[in-house]
Amino acid sequence: MVDRYQDFHLQLLAGEWREGSGEASRSVTNPYSGETLATIRSATSADLDAAYCKAAEAQVEWANTPPSERAALMHRVVAIFDQRKDEIIDWLIREAGSTQLKATIEWGSARAITLEAASMPSRSRGATLSSDIPGKENLVYRRPLGVVGVISPWNFPLHLSQRSVAPALALGNAVVIKPASDTPITGGLLLGRIFAEAGLPAGVLSVVIGPGSAIGDDFVAHPVPALISFTGSTPVGKNIGKIATGGRYLKKVALELGGNSPFVVLDDADVEQAVKAAVFGKFLHQGQICMAINRIIVDEHLYDRFVEDFVAHARKLKVGDPSAMGTVIGPIINKSQLEGLQRKIARAKEQGATVLLEGEVQGQLMPPHVFGDVTPDMEISSDEIFGPLAGIQKARDEQHALELANGTEFGLSSAVYCGDLNRGLTFARNVRAGMTHVNDMPTNDEAHVPFGGEKNSGLGRFSGEWAIEEFSTVQWVSVQRTPRQYPF
Repeated sequence: MVDRYQDFHLQLLAGEWREGSGEASRSVTNPYSGETLATIRSATSADLDAAYCKAAEAQVEWANTPPSERAALMHRVVAIFDQRKDEIIDWLIREAGSTQLKATIEWGSARAITLEAASMPSRSRGATLSSDIPGKENLVYRRPLGVVGVISPWNFPLHLSQRSVAPALALGNAVVIKPASDTPITGGLLLGRIFAEAGLPAGVLSVVIGPGSAIGDDFVAHPVPALISFTGSTPVGKNIGKIATGGRYLKKVALELGGNSPFVVLDDADVEQAVKAAVFGKFLHQGQICMAINRIIVDEHLYDRFVEDFVAHARKLKVGDPSAMGTVIGPIINKSQLEGLQRKIARAKEQGATVLLEGEVQGQLMPPHVFGDVTPDMEISSDEIFGPLAGIQKARDEQHALELANGTEFGLSSAVYCGDLNRGLTFARNVRAGMTHVNDMPTNDEAHVPFGGEKNSGLGRFSGEWAIEEFSTVQWVSVQRTPRQYPF
C-alpha cells in the first residue's frame, strides 16, 4: 500500500497548507502502540479568524457554482474514497484505535453520506405561493447559510465530520472544521486533502487544529459562521448552544449529544438473536459510540437465560491489536478515558451491581465487563458509559420495561426485541428517543434517514432531506406585478 497522505503536520488554513501560529504543539499518537503519528503546532484565534474570513469570501463564488458542478465534486470525492480505501481504513485504525471491522464500517458510512450529498444540490427546492394581495407573487428561495463551523468528535471522526461537511458543501456553503485533538487527521486533515484532490476551490474548506480551551469559544462566537454543527458531550453542547444563541451574533446550532441507549428484551423475544444484537451493539468500537447500548433491560421471564448467554458470548470476544483480523475490542482512545471507565467499574461494585464478567486492563486495552442486578439509580445506568461495560436490568413486564427505557434525560437511539412485530412497533413509538429499532440494536446510521435525538441528546437532524433543512435557509421574495392599492 502506498500512502499518499503521510505528512500531516500542516493545517489547511484559509486556502493554504501551513503550520498553526501557536507556541504549543501536540503529538497525535496511536492509542494501541503509543507510536507518534504526527506533531501539529496549534492554531491560534488569529488563524481561526483568517480561516473564517477566507471562507466567507470563497463561499460567494462557490454558492454560485452550478448545482451539477457541486454534485460532480462529491462524486469525485466518492471516487477518491474508493481509490484510497485501504489508506483511509489504516488511518482510522492507527489514529482512532478502530478495529478492522469498525474502520471499514466508518469508511462506508462516510462514503455513503458523500454519495447522498451529491444528490442534494438538485433536491434543494423553493416554492411559489399564492397571495391574498391582488397582483402579488410570493417566491420562496432556498439558499446556503453561508459558512458552517463543524466541531467533530474522536470516536467516529471521519464519518462524523463528513456527515456535516459533505451536505454543507454540496448545498453551497463554505466550511471550517475543528476536529477533536485526539483525531485531527481522520477528523479533518484527511478530508482536507481529499477535497483538495477532488478540486474544491481554495478557501471553501479549512481545517483548524487547536485545543478547545484555547480556540473553542472563539470558534463558536466568531461573527462569520451562520451555523455550528457539534457532535460530542451534552455539557459541551449546552455551552456551545449558550454561546451561539446568547452572544452578540445569533446563529443556528445542530447538536448531536450524549446518549443512554436502552436495549429492551420483551418476554416473547428470540433470546439467541437478541444476545447477538446486544453484544454487537454494546461492544463495537469498545462501546465508544454515542448510540452504543448503555442499558440492557430484560423481562424477568427471560432474564436468567439472557444473562447466561450474553456473558458466554462476551467472554469469547477477542481483545488486542485493532489491526489484527478478528479483533473485536481494541484500545480505549486515551488515558483519561480509560481512568474514567475504571472509576465507573469501581462505582458499580460499590453500588451493589453483581460482577458477571471482568478482566485485567493491559495498556489501553480493557476487556468486556458485565454487571447484573443493575438498578436505575446506579451510575452505570444513569451515566453514559462510552466503553466496554455492560449493565443488565430486570423488568417486571412490558410497561415496566418502557418506564425503565424512558427513565433518562437522554433520548438518542434505542432498540426493542420481541416476537410480535406489531407489539414491538407500538413499544418503539412510545420510547422517547429520536431513533428506535425493532429487532435490531441501536447502533444504526443510514445516509438517507433522519439521525438525531430528543431531550438532552441534541437538537436538529442529520442526513437525507433533513440535512438539506439544517444546512440551508429560505428567503421569501415577493413581486408586486400590478400597482397595489394602499389605504392611505
